Amino acid sequence: MDFEIPLFDLNFGEAEEKAVLDTLRTRWISMGPKVHRLEQRFADHLGVEHTLGLTNCTAALHLALKALGVGPGDEVIVPSLTFVATTNAVRYVGADPVFADIRSLEDLSMDPDDFAAKITDRTKAVIPMHYGGFAAQMDSILSTARSHGIAVVEDAAHSPLADWQGKPLGSLGDFGCFSFFSNKNITCAEGGLLATNNAELAAKAKLMRAHGMTSLSFERASGHATRYDVVELGYNYRLDDIRGSLILAQMDRLAEDVRRRAELRAAYESGLEGLTDVILPYRGRIEGSSHYILPVVLAGGGAERRDAVRQRMAERGIQTSVHYPAVHRFSIYEEFRCDLPKTDHATDHEITLPMFPRLTEAQVETVCRILKESL
Repeated sequence: MDFEIPLFDLNFGEAEEKAVLDTLRTRWISMGPKVHRLEQRFADHLGVEHTLGLTNCTAALHLALKALGVGPGDEVIVPSLTFVATTNAVRYVGADPVFADIRSLEDLSMDPDDFAAKITDRTKAVIPMHYGGFAAQMDSILSTARSHGIAVVEDAAHSPLADWQGKPLGSLGDFGCFSFFSNKNITCAEGGLLATNNAELAAKAKLMRAHGMTSLSFERASGHATRYDVVELGYNYRLDDIRGSLILAQMDRLAEDVRRRAELRAAYESGLEGLTDVILPYRGRIEGSSHYILPVVLAGGGAERRDAVRQRMAERGIQTSVHYPAVHRFSIYEEFRCDLPKTDHATDHEITLPMFPRLTEAQVETVCRILKESL
């Protein structure tokens, strides 16, 4: 179906085309100098010591847990209102996910009190996800985690240039994990990044990124190494220079992207003012967010009504989505199901409205009007 107003539109231009072409002309397209430059730039952006370009955010989550020594017999507390990769990474290392509820329908991030209540002597880590680019309650989560010796892995997939009390998201915990998937604020189609201030953890993750090899192909091709050993059972999680160059080009306008999304967020808040049948999470929190998506939560009616509203909007040319089907309801996680009443309500009533830099205020007004009429 063709939509008059899509959920998302790719923000690529001549800069991205030039970046890819320049990389192709260097004759080096696998992981090399462009990825290294991206890592340095992202480290400066976050104010951290170490970053690793990776194939995707799922790989970042996996390597973070592996580097932390999380494994069979351990528990990791995760949100259920997230993309399934957050939880899948826990299972990759053989640990058990423990699902925490959200704070409220106004704040769709992990409830710090529910996190604290679910800590056991098996809890090894917690993965707060910064929903939509809005920070989770990191003061409380970090304080609780530190007091119990629990590692903190930030799922910052939504959150480039977002912060918590002035500190960049992804730089607060033991690791920060970022996504460069096609619909993110900055994208190279598929890609991710791992950030940390811990040199020992960074070294472990770096080794596992490329098969446990002690030197990489670009280093050998450049004459910096002639041979390698394999000292760890690693993975093929390397980002390539083509994608690295795309992210570098995107970062040149990241601040403008976030500024424009904040303007559109303000337009949505104005357009949905007084609509009592709809909750707008994070209302008034314009500053400090990357504004990755624009979620609204219907006050009632369940998933059937929500889906009917989405269908009416689609028929009027407005594309929407759902962020997210709750992970604890998936068949593969049946053995870990628990009572999460706020998450259940949110996942049955949430609608994600269009949000991208080229969206206009007039289109936002149209989306708000058609949402009201569809209700």
